[in-house]
Amino acid sequence: MGQLREFSAVSDRHIVCPHCAAVNRVPDRRAAETARCGTCKQPLFVSAPADADPSMFERQVGRSSIPVLVDVWAPWCGPCRMMAPAFAQAAGVLEPDVRLIKLNSQDHPDVAARLGIQGIPTMLLFAGGREVGRVSGAMNASAIVSWARQRTGVSQQGAGR
Repeated sequence: MGQLREFSAVSDRHIVCPHCAAVNRVPDRRAAETARCGTCKQPLFVSAPADADPSMFERQVGRSSIPVLVDVWAPWCGPCRMMAPAFAQAAGVLEPDVRLIKLNSQDHPDVAARLGIQGIPTMLLFAGGREVGRVSGAMNASAIVSWARQRTGVSQQGAGR
């Protein structure tokens, strides 16, 4: 008779690199904070939002296992510039449980139009490739973190730690 082996179910998270957009498998048991991209060798999380062109946006939203919070902004927008430091601070709190990216609507108006952006700053939250939340207007870091956690179910301790 063969021996019965006990296997633990190990699931992997798919994390898109913010530098080269390569999709990386990161085992749940491994701390995502220390993971590096298998392609470009850069850290997968740097506690800062990544700038996204249309290709990076599609890759992050479509291939990430973790929620993706998108700040749609423009350089001429005063409230957008005021919110930028708060969004960066929120990245330091939410990563590695949520990926934060910035999409410049002036440089990529086609993506902003496809998303139905009517005013900026607008934050969009995606999970499983679908939009699960949207809010317009400048927010401080604690409001951004609270809003994202309410919609993702990510606890204060973090699910990816």
